[in-house]
Amino acid sequence: MRRRRFVILLGSAIAARPLTVRAKQKVWKVGILSAISRQSFSNNHAAFIKGMGELGHIEGNDFSVEWRSAEEDYERFPGLIAELVGLKVDVIITAVTSAYRALQRATNTIPIVMVYLTDPVGNGFVASLKHPGGNITGLASSIDDTAPKQIELLSTVVSSMAHIGLLGDPSSSSYLPFHKSVEAAAAKASLSVTVVDANSLEEIDGAFHTFTTASVQAFLTHGGPLFFGERNRLVQLALRHRLPSMFTLREFTVAGGLMSYGENLADFWYRAASFVDKIFKGAKPSDLPVEQPTKFHLAINHRTADALGLTIPSQLYIFADEVIE
Repeated sequence: MRRRRFVILLGSAIAARPLTVRAKQKVWKVGILSAISRQSFSNNHAAFIKGMGELGHIEGNDFSVEWRSAEEDYERFPGLIAELVGLKVDVIITAVTSAYRALQRATNTIPIVMVYLTDPVGNGFVASLKHPGGNITGLASSIDDTAPKQIELLSTVVSSMAHIGLLGDPSSSSYLPFHKSVEAAAAKASLSVTVVDANSLEEIDGAFHTFTTASVQAFLTHGGPLFFGERNRLVQLALRHRLPSMFTLREFTVAGGLMSYGENLADFWYRAASFVDKIFKGAKPSDLPVEQPTKFHLAINHRTADALGLTIPSQLYIFADEVIE
């Protein structure tokens, strides 16, 4: 009897085995929409993949990435978005502020995880931070909150600073709130501001001529998509005109800018993985509260300070999250 029972159980196990083998794990399609090249995006991609891995998701195993980049040609976004929608991706992720409107028009069913956007409520992408209410959720930027501290930091490095410049990209939705914050902070500090908007490489070049003519002593920029893609060119222009610079993203400081104070973009991409994980597990974007930053990153380029003949106070080095030697 025992032998007969063993044979029956063994037969049942063998019969069930093919069903287990045949059962295929779902491979999720993740659409990533970028404005810059793969090389420029590599650190952010690595941060996202790291975040996914820590949540148990391995690229090529249970999810694949459909990468699309406009290569700084923003008119390509509608076509690239149409490709991702046509591929029936399970989720679309982007940090490109100028792409959200096109995404909103293209689909109201595919979950969209925003990685970096200032005032998503005011821009009409979510109903509220706590209850997004549609197919869009993710991470909100507080870039406008950084301007007062950025001006304070510049003042500690640039002696007798009285006149600053603001380089803005009007195509970026983060520019207007940052612009307002800079103007307010500058007025409070009794600083005059020369504002130059740039939508092209030629206008970026011209901005530094304007700053020089106006005797600007230092400048800030919010780091829009155009500037991010051309950050090497931008910081070289700053060095050539011997202008101390302040940015919101550390990538500009790594490229040669003097300082940056703001949110860490790679950290945003790392945190975006948690939204994708929840969506994989059945959560709806409408029910996932939008997250706001909890910390700001101060980076200082020591080499650039030396090149500009500036002395960085020792206490700034102590408080810096990153010093580039």
